[in-house]
Amino acid sequence: MKVKDCMCNQVWAAKPETTIYDIAKLMETNKIGCVPICDNNNSLVGLVTDRDIVLRGVGCDKNTRTTPVSEIMSTNICTCTPEEDVYDAECKMSQNQVRRIPVVENNQIVGILTIGDLAHWDKKIGKQEVCNTISNICESNGQVKNGC
Repeated sequence: MKVKDCMCNQVWAAKPETTIYDIAKLMETNKIGCVPICDNNNSLVGLVTDRDIVLRGVGCDKNTRTTPVSEIMSTNICTCTPEEDVYDAECKMSQNQVRRIPVVENNQIVGILTIGDLAHWDKKIGKQEVCNTISNICESNGQVKNGC
């Protein structure tokens, strides 16, 4: 199965200068947990999650109404392509312990693959494979990456 067969292709992206507050409102309105951050050429430059907002924004006393998301976003982003095999994308998600992976084609964001997508397609992907991926992603050694 290819990533394009199970990814979410409706993506809400934002610019690096967008405030943390506006990103949070975008997430709330669209019921999403992450927002890709793209430059003026719509190339992926970062990713911000609801957890980033809490830990790096609110938890670090950032003014969410004035602080640009560029100050809290992750920039070393693991990505996959639409033509990539889901198994390979799962491996990347497991190795990097990420619940969501942007799907990029020609340096442009075209979708997001989430653990929810994997769970939805578990019969086709393989229940045990999906369970192993989720277990690997959720495994924690108690450390928080990219703190204040």
